[in-house]
Amino acid sequence: MEILKCEGVRKVYGSGGNQVMALDGIDFSVNKGEFVAVMGASGSGKSTLLHIIGSVDKPTGGKVTVDGTDISGLNQTQAAIFRRRKVGLIYQFYNLIPTLTVRKNILLPLALDKKKPNQEYFEKVIRSLGIAEKLEALPNQLSGGQQQRVAIARSLIYRPALLLADEPTGNLDQKNSKEIIDMLKLAGRNLEQTILLITHDEKVALEAERIITVEDGRIISDERRR
Repeated sequence: MEILKCEGVRKVYGSGGNQVMALDGIDFSVNKGEFVAVMGASGSGKSTLLHIIGSVDKPTGGKVTVDGTDISGLNQTQAAIFRRRKVGLIYQFYNLIPTLTVRKNILLPLALDKKKPNQEYFEKVIRSLGIAEKLEALPNQLSGGQQQRVAIARSLIYRPALLLADEPTGNLDQKNSKEIIDMLKLAGRNLEQTILLITHDEKVALEAERIITVEDGRIISDERRR
């Protein structure tokens, strides 16, 4: 089942002689349950692509479909709601609310929609990520790796169609980086989660089932590893 489809996606910044082509005709699709890495150097266009897929930004041209919805034409309010419900976003900086406990940070997306969590699923997520004993702690009482686990749990709590991870290990040491990648792989298996990971690190990309390499706003290779 196809979860993500990008068709001729273009993104141009500036105008006239100051135009910069950040994305130039991006075409690819991702099926349910795939773990895909998008790899490229700084300035290659990979983060721009993630922001468009996550409905944070709009393409200049082309079409992006996530779980059957064309997100290219959503207005700002529609995009925010779609992002909260259908797209889990993980950044290298954890973006946790410092005054909320781990439990409340994880459940925040549901609270914004005045929805109650599925307790069985909640327990499965926190157990999978190894944070069941930290639910009443505040973010500043956690290590960097633990905070990133909380951020992953928050991104999973709505059971999103797609999990987008933007350099999720960029702020962590080698040990914690490996643990976070292992957690993402575990979420893919145990929670049947579709994951698109953005990285410049080849070692991180090699953990994925498939690697899409972007250079100068274009896909130069799309390799299935297993």
